[in-house]
This record gives sequence, structure tokens and C-alpha cells, in this order.
Amino acid sequence: MTYSKQMQKIVAEYRMSGEPWPAGTRTMAAWAIRTGRWELPESAAISKCAEDLQSAMREDYITDKRGRKVRKLHPATTKSGGMQMVLWDDIRTAPRHHMQMSFQQRRRGIVGDVRQLKIDVDSYNDARSDEEPIQMDFDFTMDLAEIEAAEAA
Repeated sequence: MTYSKQMQKIVAEYRMSGEPWPAGTRTMAAWAIRTGRWELPESAAISKCAEDLQSAMREDYITDKRGRKVRKLHPATTKSGGMQMVLWDDIRTAPRHHMQMSFQQRRRGIVGDVRQLKIDVDSYNDARSDEEPIQMDFDFTMDLAEIEAAEAA
């Protein structure tokens, strides 16, 4: 039986159980879990927990000696035994190699985002050749200087 068919069976059983109908999916889900008809596989629970841990670590900041808000934990993707894994370390204690990898990988991610923005802008401009094209400046030097000046004020 496919997963979709299993879910449809749970809905049918819910309806036959005498529970309120019509019903919302959260109500049906709570019933299915409570009655043992649905259980989160351990692998899905681990994935969800890992996802939540990652989000929390990305939001964990400290204040450095100069009063700057700095991300505390940094991921670096590495290979070990032929497997790719993401290891997290604390900026205050991480070895230089870990931090250098983490910073380079974040930079590549930013470059990828900027590249996609350029593609999107170019496509938009090409599709509307009768209008003035939207211009984008991809040199962020002045943007960074303005932000730093505002923070220093």
C-alpha cells in the first residue's frame, strides 16, 4: 500500500470512528497519532531535529570585544571516509582551517545567490525589452561601508 493510500485509510477510519466531521487535518493527525495509526519514523524525527538544531545554531550570536554581534557557531562541509558531512564549531575555539572553510563556503553561497539574482534580472529585462532595463550593481563595497558607518554612529 502506498503512503498516500495509507493516509486515505486513516481518513476513512477517522470518519468511521464517530469523531467530528468535517474535520481539519491537524485534528485528524492528532487522532491518528493518539490511536496509534500513524507514527513518525525515527529517521524523519532525526531529520526534523537536525533541521531545528541547524536553524537554532544559525541564530546563536555572541558579542565580541568590540561590541559586534557575531555568529557563534559555523558549519563547514567536509568529507570523511568518502562521506560528506557538515561539522559545526564555535568561532571562539574553532581551528583556523575550519573557519576558513566555513567562510569560503558561505561566500560561495552568497555568490550563487547573486548569480541567480543576475539571471532573474537579465531574464526580466529581456522579456520587457520595450521598457527601460532594471540596473543592478553587484559591487557591495559601498553598501557595506554605509552599514558600517551607520552602526558606528
